[in-house]
Amino acid sequence: MTEHIQTSGRTSLAAYAPLVERLSLEEKVHLLTGETAFTLPGNDRIGLAPLAFSDGPTGVRGLKFVGGDAVALFPNATLIAASWDDGIAEEVGRMLSEEARRQHIHVVLGPTINLHRTPLGGRLFEAYSEDPYLTGRTAAACVRGMQANGTAACLKHLVANESETLRNFVDSRVSETALRELYLLPFEMAVQDAGAWSMMAAYNDVNGVPATEHDRVQNRIVKGEWGWDGLIMSDWFATKRTVASANGGLDLVMPGPDGPWGEKLVAAVRAGEVAEETVDEHVERLLRLADRTGGLDRGEGHRAWASRLPAPDSDRRKEQLRRIAARGMTVVANNGALPLDEAGECSVALIGRHGLDTVDMGGGSAQVNPPYQSTVAEGLRALLGDRVTVADGVAVRSRPVAADPSFLTDPATGTPGLEVALLAADGTELSRYHSGSSAISIGWDDDLKRTPATAVLTTTLANEAGPVLLGAIGGGRWSLAAGGQEISAELRFAGKDPGETMIRPPAFAEVVELPAGATVTATVALEPVDWRELLLGDPSLGLAGESHLLDMSAMGLTALVAAPAPRPDDELIAGAEAAARAAGTAVVVVGVTEEEETEASDKRTLALPGRQDELVARVAAAAERTVVVVNAATPVLMPWLPDVDAVVVAGLPGQEGGHAVAAVLTGELEPTGRLVTTYPAADGAAPAWDVVPGEDLGLSYDDGTAIGYRGYHAGAVPEPLFWFGHGLGYGSWAYGSAAAVRGGDGRLGVDVELTNTSARDSRETVQAYLDPAEADQPIRLVGHQGVDVPAGATVTVTVDCDQRLFRRWNESTGAWEQLAPGGELVVARGLGDVRARVSLG
Repeated sequence: MTEHIQTSGRTSLAAYAPLVERLSLEEKVHLLTGETAFTLPGNDRIGLAPLAFSDGPTGVRGLKFVGGDAVALFPNATLIAASWDDGIAEEVGRMLSEEARRQHIHVVLGPTINLHRTPLGGRLFEAYSEDPYLTGRTAAACVRGMQANGTAACLKHLVANESETLRNFVDSRVSETALRELYLLPFEMAVQDAGAWSMMAAYNDVNGVPATEHDRVQNRIVKGEWGWDGLIMSDWFATKRTVASANGGLDLVMPGPDGPWGEKLVAAVRAGEVAEETVDEHVERLLRLADRTGGLDRGEGHRAWASRLPAPDSDRRKEQLRRIAARGMTVVANNGALPLDEAGECSVALIGRHGLDTVDMGGGSAQVNPPYQSTVAEGLRALLGDRVTVADGVAVRSRPVAADPSFLTDPATGTPGLEVALLAADGTELSRYHSGSSAISIGWDDDLKRTPATAVLTTTLANEAGPVLLGAIGGGRWSLAAGGQEISAELRFAGKDPGETMIRPPAFAEVVELPAGATVTATVALEPVDWRELLLGDPSLGLAGESHLLDMSAMGLTALVAAPAPRPDDELIAGAEAAARAAGTAVVVVGVTEEEETEASDKRTLALPGRQDELVARVAAAAERTVVVVNAATPVLMPWLPDVDAVVVAGLPGQEGGHAVAAVLTGELEPTGRLVTTYPAADGAAPAWDVVPGEDLGLSYDDGTAIGYRGYHAGAVPEPLFWFGHGLGYGSWAYGSAAAVRGGDGRLGVDVELTNTSARDSRETVQAYLDPAEADQPIRLVGHQGVDVPAGATVTVTVDCDQRLFRRWNESTGAWEQLAPGGELVVARGLGDVRARVSLG
């Protein structure tokens, strides 16, 4: 049974009062806003070191958004959760802490524990699952691993932040019942079961109140009812008002150095609008966080430990990342085509753009700078050698992407990348440097005292004579000169999310004829967006004049686009068909990209982009056997499913992803993952779908507590393509008797007899769902247990049931109450494959 860690509320915070008393009001307030984008100020008089934060959770990027040191790129959150294994999640937490400590980072901004309410959510790849229990349990294990090594986890985003469309302005309208039973539950579990040290308040409003000001959620529930002694920080630029946020439970405003607190908060305290005791509590929570992470001893132990940690490209990291990615991969269909080695084929045709350019991570703040990224083509060739032939697939992106640095050479250094010059308005050179990337950030990662007016990027291409795709990314007036050709464009930002300047900036590209080894000079006249004018000028957004969003003046991402000109889709499909006919098995790798799975944008369809569905169908018609690998973290439609022999969901598998996919396809590693999100059979065929708020900016969570598999089970929508919890692995299983068991403390579990009926050792995940006696209550996951079983062996598996799922929120009394006695425990391999029912009557 789960052991809950009790927090001690104000008792633990009181120890920091003597330090707070030594500070003036101005000094206290100074500590409560970031000093830079990712750091906090220190204070020598009280022994407080500056604290450093880093984005996560698919790696610890460090203090630079673009072009920082190489760091390990982890499998994405859905792959980790798909292992349904606390040990895997805890190992990931330890690894994240190691990556953080190696870079002297105190707080990792993750895990993301919002739910997969609708499969259209663009940021779902960062979050674990559609189920609050699986999400909370996975999060608690990750937090335990991270914080055991002295690195703070930051649970995000508090709360009801399940879509990205107009994320700074949307009002998530959710019942108190759904808020308590679903959306707050993962936060509650990570607090009670792992003692998480910090949380992040979301961009959105919740029932008309900005999340950063939500007294009911932050003060009354999280800090009050749960007795939590951690710190709540804002999401970056999320804070909207001074007094309401300070009084509403927010402890720290990020980023800095400007913001809605500072002098405004000092003035509010002087005016009696905010009690100084409230400021004191915020500082006490900050000091508590610093103490836990080594920031009150100047972090010397933190630095000494960092020197003994594995490098991101070390053999140890490679083994961990490959194994963890493979464990989460899920076989959703298999007619005997997998594993490939058991199929006994002489040749394999690997087909698809995602096979040659595997997408190993999503977009937005979760992106990192890895030492390398592996592709499925590399992985299969390493294992199968010349048995593998490779054929490119159709285009999968609609937007240009930054050039591969290996296609560029800085003429000043002779190394991969660009020469960058930043100029002031009068032409004075502010900075000249080498970038090992094709992208730079202006106004975010530099420490220039003056804002540049012009950037000049110079590089030599590794191109052959002929057509080249050339262009640029980032706002401003662009002029590119190469090989006697000139192209230009004026790129303007037209969205309503300032974060898109870094995450989704405007771009252009066109095909030009160039000589071999052409030198490119790209010049951009930079034009910062006046967010105050743009956002306040739109009354439909209802933005307060002191919102931190209006402080965003950074110009964001700037990048060069350069690549060999793309081949026509028809030609690529014909080549794929020919390769499929010549091989015994065709492995088609399809998926989405960072255009669909990203922060600051939601999907509009679950259909694969481009002509990928056509590619699969035509390959399946030509091949003797067809295996499809889905390189996507969240559901996609599969109109070709009846025509293929096997399907593996590979997620966004991190830097070792290509090798992990190859190990899974060949059976070297078993893919024992189980789905963490239900796959709809068609667009719109899900209990919750819309991500676009109405004209009043409201997004109604009118599905209540019946999201995902709960809604499907209740008959709200047609049968899904694949149920939550579904996964075949490479074993086969017989379920015998199942019986309820109660511990001495009254907690409930279920004993299940399980036999591995296959000829290979394998792993099974036994899932237990409660189907309550009350007709208005949805079915819900209450426990799961993974077990490794030798071939032919029989074991008894005990699945503990979490008692927090046996309660309901009573809105009339404003309190929890137990569900009515009775109902059934449903033992299943996902609700599409129920193996036993145990009456609780």
